[in-house]
Amino acid sequence: MPRTPTELLSPADRERRRSLQVMKGVALGALLFMAVVFVVAFVLQERFTWLAYVRAAAEGGMVGALADWFAVTALFRHPLGIPIPHTAIIPKRKDEIGRSLGEFIETNFLAGEVVRTKLESTAIATAAGAWLRDPEHADLVSREASTMASGILRALSDDEVQDLIGDLAREHLLSPQWAPTIGGWLERVVDAGAHEGAVDLAVDSLATWLRANRESFSGLVSRRLPSWVPSVAMRLVDDTVYNEAVKFAAAVQADPDHPARHAVDGYLSRLAGNLQHDPTTIARLEDAKSAVFDSPRVRELAAEAWNTAKAGLLKSLADPDSALRRRVTAALVEIGDRLATDEALQQRVDTRIADAAVFLVDRYRHDIASIITDTVEKWDPAETTEKIELMVGRDLQYIRLNGTIVGALAGLAIFAVAHAVLG
Repeated sequence: MPRTPTELLSPADRERRRSLQVMKGVALGALLFMAVVFVVAFVLQERFTWLAYVRAAAEGGMVGALADWFAVTALFRHPLGIPIPHTAIIPKRKDEIGRSLGEFIETNFLAGEVVRTKLESTAIATAAGAWLRDPEHADLVSREASTMASGILRALSDDEVQDLIGDLAREHLLSPQWAPTIGGWLERVVDAGAHEGAVDLAVDSLATWLRANRESFSGLVSRRLPSWVPSVAMRLVDDTVYNEAVKFAAAVQADPDHPARHAVDGYLSRLAGNLQHDPTTIARLEDAKSAVFDSPRVRELAAEAWNTAKAGLLKSLADPDSALRRRVTAALVEIGDRLATDEALQQRVDTRIADAAVFLVDRYRHDIASIITDTVEKWDPAETTEKIELMVGRDLQYIRLNGTIVGALAGLAIFAVAHAVLG
């Protein structure tokens, strides 16, 4: 069952309607009172000559009351339902009123200097810091932010996120050539000698492995010799190979200028140059890169990583005692304390807020003001009339009441002057 217009009104609007009806009754009562006085004075003025003054006052009061009733009523509707020109102004000019109101707000309130002056007189950073340094307030912000973040995470489609990650990775990681970049980086490393530590580590690891894995050389070479070779000779060959390998590793460790180190330097230099300039080397690296990233297993690992990260974030955001929530709260308290005590930071924050607000107002003030214009244009004329009448109608009834009183005084003054001058 549809609701009546009265039921659609808010409690405040219902109170305004009640006050408006009361004032309409008072203004109408004043008009009726003047009419009664006029009738009585008109009938008895022959017997009591002084009633002529009363009649003139009552007559002027009725004229003033009727004139102001017409003026007030003409704002909202046609008086007595008669379509008199230039009446029902608000319903007819609703859209124009909305545009004028929007222009007024845009010109006088959404001006950059007005906004800047207001914000500069308000210690926003200090007030925000004093509020935020309270642990309860910081915990409230953390809790609300966690709720919002959880909602966003749940709203995200896992497939779409994975596709987005894949697209970003392909655009920023796979599409650019890696070889020239890696070659340039490797060239700088070799020129600076920064790779020598890695070479030392590799040689030390090789020497350590050789000392711990003597048995790995048993049969390493001898199994490839003819069967008629004596077993003693075979063992001798294996031992010789092992000892030479150990001596080689020790020599490289001991001599920073060993030929093997120069061979590594030369190889790395050639590799760096080929990665930057040799099409074949560049193509091989790019093919290897594509093979790795196009592997189904890599895509599965990316999906698993996202799902794991999402689940972990949701769990941490939902738990008030999680490390993430505690750190966020502590960080907010620290930020609030700095905002409340650091004058230089306060000035920077206030200045940036003011600059941002002025930028937004200067750039979008027409769009903001158009909200008023568009909203008024969408209103029904009858609804618009009722809204405006409820807001200002009670005060307009005072105009009717004042018109009655002023009209009575004017009628009395005019009659008195005319009687005194003309007799």
